[in-house]
Amino acid sequence: MKERYGDIKVTQFPGFVVQCEIDRPPNNFFDLDLIRDMADCFDELDENSNCRAIVLCSNGKHFCAGANFGTADHKAEGDVLAAESAEQRNPIYQEAVRLFGNKKPVIAAVQGAAVGGGLGVAMMADFRVVCENTRMTANFVKLGFTPGFGLTHTLPRAIGVQKSHQLFYTGRRINGETAFQWGVGDIYCGANEIRDKSLELASEIAENAPLALISLREQLRSGLQDAVQNATDIEGKEQFRLTQTKDHFEGIKAVSEKRVGNFIGK
Repeated sequence: MKERYGDIKVTQFPGFVVQCEIDRPPNNFFDLDLIRDMADCFDELDENSNCRAIVLCSNGKHFCAGANFGTADHKAEGDVLAAESAEQRNPIYQEAVRLFGNKKPVIAAVQGAAVGGGLGVAMMADFRVVCENTRMTANFVKLGFTPGFGLTHTLPRAIGVQKSHQLFYTGRRINGETAFQWGVGDIYCGANEIRDKSLELASEIAENAPLALISLREQLRSGLQDAVQNATDIEGKEQFRLTQTKDHFEGIKAVSEKRVGNFIGK
């Protein structure tokens, strides 16, 4: 097992638990390279008999603050919206689809912000451990476009249609306590406990029969990868269309300036 896959740092723990740490502090912004490295890592862990459960965590203030739009030209840093047409599948979402096809249970330790695509990464996991400083938001409409990373499927699947619609339509932010109450988070703990609690859950899972775990997970997530593929096909097409609008450029600027956008519907 390699110790790193790009900015994913890998640590073997006793009891068949592997920790995968996103190492782009402090914000852990995501792009195509990061999601591809994560997918490569998970692919290899699928074939590793010393891994029965994965803890996904981050080094820094935030779990994953989504894409970095706070650049001088207000364009996403790195390959994020990399499709060249509305008909081309976004490469980052193809890597996301790979992640949803992996075999081993994943527990996400979500400290700080999980924003946009960062929330999508958290929702890829089987379970999420949250704390008092957790902040989750699907703020795409504030940026003048629509959700991605399969969130239009995974979030309603976890917390129901109405609560998902509230988050999508408003772009509001929820804290760790609300995330736990709504079912986005599965365990609520102190910020200094979040990794330990995640490792405890992973260890409890990993002590069980590995073939049974893989079989059960395949049954419980039956059709999920195909559903995410279908969702990201639509999401990517709509994102490409909407990123060409004036409202999208205004949304990025407004969010970076921490103000309400002056949208014109064009």
